[in-house]
This record gives sequence, structure tokens and C-alpha cells, in this order.
Amino acid sequence: MIGGKDNRSARTGRRAVLAGALSLTPALALGQQPQQQRRQSARDAEAAMPPLIFVHGNGDSGALWINNLWRFETNGWRRNLLFAPDLPYPEALRDDAKSEPFRSSTAEQMAALARIVDDTRKWTRRPKVALIASSRGGNTVRNYLKNGGGAAHVSHAVLCGVPNRGIWISDQLLPGNEFNGAAPFLRQLNAGADDLIPGVELMAIRSDKADKYAQPDGRYIGAPGKPTGVGFDAAALRGARNVFLEGLDHREVAFHKLAFAAMYEFIAGKPPATLFIAQEPNPVLNGRVTGQADGVYTNLPVANADVEIHEVDPRSGERRGSAPVHRRTTSPDGWWGPFAARPDVTYEFVLRMAGEPVTHIYRPPFLRSSDLVHLRPVAFAKGDETAGAVVTMSRPRGYFGPGRDKYQLDGKSAPGIAPDGVPTSSTARQTFDAQPRTVLATFNNETIAVRTWPARENRIVVAEFLN
Repeated sequence: MIGGKDNRSARTGRRAVLAGALSLTPALALGQQPQQQRRQSARDAEAAMPPLIFVHGNGDSGALWINNLWRFETNGWRRNLLFAPDLPYPEALRDDAKSEPFRSSTAEQMAALARIVDDTRKWTRRPKVALIASSRGGNTVRNYLKNGGGAAHVSHAVLCGVPNRGIWISDQLLPGNEFNGAAPFLRQLNAGADDLIPGVELMAIRSDKADKYAQPDGRYIGAPGKPTGVGFDAAALRGARNVFLEGLDHREVAFHKLAFAAMYEFIAGKPPATLFIAQEPNPVLNGRVTGQADGVYTNLPVANADVEIHEVDPRSGERRGSAPVHRRTTSPDGWWGPFAARPDVTYEFVLRMAGEPVTHIYRPPFLRSSDLVHLRPVAFAKGDETAGAVVTMSRPRGYFGPGRDKYQLDGKSAPGIAPDGVPTSSTARQTFDAQPRTVLATFNNETIAVRTWPARENRIVVAEFLN
């Protein structure tokens, strides 16, 4: 539920739908006014929809925004006005002033976002866009608005679970890190009496107390019992419209349906008609294969990766038929589709690429078309060397909340998840013997059935939840 709102901003934070007035003669008014008014109303409604650019967080990709885009589409937002790009090298530097391979600085992320905004404005022929960001993506958005000239091109900015005050404030612990409230990056962003940007409607969506990166105690950053220097409201923005969502975790404040409702109303100026995702009869899927280097994801496309898709029995995970329903080897752009799917079928994606384990990803049915079905390889963990098979259950758009959620792997409490406290884990993994079998992964009311594959054949299995 929406726990509370702070409307200290002098601006309304909402875009009004224009009501076009028609100047008609009486005869035209009698015969044509309703039709012309409908056309004008449609044009006005379209003009009130700015292009939306969704900016992912640290180490993430645009794939996390799939549900948000589907909900915007269901509520009438045109698909060609919705963008969820991958920013290259999404992992932050340990020290923002010191270069590291395969990681990015705040300046590099800002430059990447500026190019995306410029390209989007050209493609859509719109003067301004709206930005919606999760976690580190919000650092990039704030930097772009304040220091990169972005205020001239952005109408709205929605920052979700962004550590605006920092995750910690310290002169000793990673003193140059972009998430340190005492480091130069955040000190400069937070200078001044408020966080407002002239000309930009600004909103922050945060948790009440369930965000692991907004905790007064250092327990969740490896320093239990030591104060972080920040509070539960570390994601709030001074002077902006602030909304907290009770009980939602660091990721859910961006990807949960209640987060969607808040961002939609803020930009559209009215509540969404529905929070459900409308099913399409013939969804078409696509996405990119991207790789990793030195243990971090790069978001760069991978050529010559082989992708297979199999229909599977939703109760057992066993394949229906011997042949895949789709197969493609990626070209340099990394795209593995398109694939004409069915919204009532469960699929197994098989990813093969040089130097990585063969990754079997079991997904629930896809309700709508999307080009955000990106694929990444999954690595074995320490200790997996002697396992017969390895199964990971993954929830990319949220964490498994102890006491809040039901989560099981093979009928038992999922291993590796703290039994109490703030939600902190988005994955759980378990090893099995080499004999092929069905394993059920459960998250609340959703169950994904997978088949184990032998680890000795360099194969790893993932059950990936959509919600």
C-alpha cells in the first residue's frame, strides 16, 4: 500500500491532458463536432504522453523493466514511446576517480544517458522525455539533470530506491565511492537547500524501512552494529514529491505494481485504469545476449551465442517434443529473436556461449510482446565443483522477504536467505545429484518447474520469476 506522500514541492508534479477547443460553425458542430472532438482528444492524449526512458541500476539491464512497460502499454501508452536501454559497463567503480576495467564512472554513465535521451528525442520528434530510474540509475539521472544539461530535455524524473543521501557516510570506508554520502559525487549533488531542478517535475519513490540500502545500522553493508550515518529516508528528495511504499524492498519500489501506479499517476496526471497486465493473443519476443568479464556483467552484445527455446510442461519442466521451437545464433548485435510465442506456454531458454556454462533458464508464460528478454550466462559458485546438478531460483525484480513471502526450492525453505530482517537476497541455489529430475521453485503464488541438468556437462539451471 502507499504509505504516505510528501507534497512540499510548489509544483503539482502532474501533467494535465490538454482539452482542445474547436471553433466550428453551427452546421459543422451539429454534423461533425463529436468526430472532430474525438480526434482532437486523441491527439491531445498522445501529446500528453512523453517518451519514457527507464534507467536500470548497478549491474542490471533494461530487462528488469519489462512489467513496467507492459503496464504502461495496458494503460494506453504507445509502445514506441517506451524505452529501457542497457547502459554499458553497469557496475560502479569502487572509487569514482580511479578507472577499473569493465566498470563505469558517474561521468561515463551520464554521457551514455545523454546520448540515449538525444537519440530518443530525435526518433520520437518530442522535445522532452520523462526519466524513470532505479537505484544507481537515479544517480545517473540526477547527475544528468544537474550537471549534464538534461533539465532542458526532461519533463519528469521519477527516482526509485535511489540512495540520494548515500548508502553510508564515511571519510574512511571507500571515501571516493559514488554511494558514499561523504564522497565528492554525492556532496556536489546534494549541495543547496533542496534537490529540485528548475523545469523538471521530480518524484522519489522509497520504502518505509525495508530497503537494505537505507538502513541506520551497517549490518547490510558488512558492518553490523556500526552506524551508517543515513536513515530509512535516505532515498527521499528535498522539496520533491516523496512517496513511500510500505514493506516493499529496494528493488520492488521500482518494479512492483504499486510503484508503477505512483509513477504513472505522477507523469500522466491521473491514476492508471488498471494495475493488471493485459494479455496479447500473439506475443513476439526478442532480446539480446550480453556477456561478462572479470566476474561483472558488461551489457555488451555477444556474437556467435546459440539460443534455443523449448516448450515445456509447466508441471514437470519436461520438454514437449524433441526439437526446439526457436533456434538462432546471434550476430554482432546480440539479438536472438524474434520469436512468435504463445501467452499460455511455459518456455525453457538454453544459452550457449564461449567460455561460459550452458545456462538453462525456465520462465513463466509471457503475456505480451517484448524486446527486453535479454539473456546472460550464469556462473557456477564456489563449492559447485562436486555437485551433480545446480539449480538457482532468481527474482530479479525484488528480494525474497523473510516473514513476508513464501519461497521454497524443492519443497524446502530456499537456502541462503536470512530467516529474518530486511529482504536482501534475490537468488537462492541448491545442489542435487546428477540423476535428472524435476525441481519446483515457488515464490508466493507462482511455481516454476525445472529439470536438472548435469553439472559435469558444464550446465546450470535457473528458475526465473517474472514478479
